Amino acid sequence: MGIAFSFAAVIALIVLAFFGVAVLNLQILFGVVFPYAAFLAFIVGFVLKVVKWGRSPVPFRIPTTGGQGYSFSWIEQNKLDSPPNGLWVIGRMLLEVLVFRSLFRNTKSELNSGKLVHGSEKFLWLFGLIFHWSFLIVLVRHFRFFMVNVPLPIKIMEALDSFFQVGVPLVYITDLTLLLGVTYLFIRRVLMPQIRFISLPADYFPLLLIFAVATTGILMRYFIRVDIVGVKQVTMGLVSLHPVAPNSIGSIFYIHLFLVSVLFAYFPFSKLMHMGGVFMSPTRNLANNSRMVRHVNPWNYPVHVHTYAEYEDEFREKMIKAGLPVEKEQ
Repeated sequence: MGIAFSFAAVIALIVLAFFGVAVLNLQILFGVVFPYAAFLAFIVGFVLKVVKWGRSPVPFRIPTTGGQGYSFSWIEQNKLDSPPNGLWVIGRMLLEVLVFRSLFRNTKSELNSGKLVHGSEKFLWLFGLIFHWSFLIVLVRHFRFFMVNVPLPIKIMEALDSFFQVGVPLVYITDLTLLLGVTYLFIRRVLMPQIRFISLPADYFPLLLIFAVATTGILMRYFIRVDIVGVKQVTMGLVSLHPVAPNSIGSIFYIHLFLVSVLFAYFPFSKLMHMGGVFMSPTRNLANNSRMVRHVNPWNYPVHVHTYAEYEDEFREKMIKAGLPVEKEQ
């Protein structure tokens, strides 16, 4: 049910953009209004979500640890798995964000001939890494459409990305690996019963939407001709606040742009916000130094504490009758 609903939603978005541009000539709506609205929704939603997380009380030190903490001088401490200070927290976070260290160490459990068997989950780590890095590189590469002079780092990135040149136009490796990564994540969610059982439309929809974004981008670059000058006019018009929406570009571009706009607008309100949430998680961004530093809950407020002495004064006679020990007889 979740797969069908998500697939139908993505198809509906494509049909809506095609009908709006090809039939109703609403290039301004799909090339100007929706991108601006999506960008505003992304920025406002992202900031509000991060602020909400930042204001959430964290009364205890709850870092997730996977190694030996500091106990005795003669026991070796794993400083990355159990960071004693902020410097090691930064190192841990960098490994988590850049190479998904905790996912690399993840294991899966399944029943095999009636026995619970634990195994490696390296394929999930590998394809997850491929997908996220490909998505990032593709996103950064697209910055060239919004700049008059393309910066040298982006030129170098493009040259490395198209290292295996196959004809003209250049074939970007990340175009293919992005599709490969998102396809694996989707198929894994569909074929594995235990994953499919807990999956919701909110899990399928972003994968299918990203797949549609990547597919329309590949079609536009390698198979369907578009007016690249017109594309540059649209993108530069958006960043310069002098938007234009030429009719000569072609429907495929506006479909691609509309899908990207939907993805950006949907981002802060979806599970994709783990991009920002990983930095706000107290299980990751806190040092495991509870044995070295006394932590006082900053959200504590004065409350009346019912001490044991007061409790005994209140129930002493009943406790004596029940045969319970008391500190004072009377």
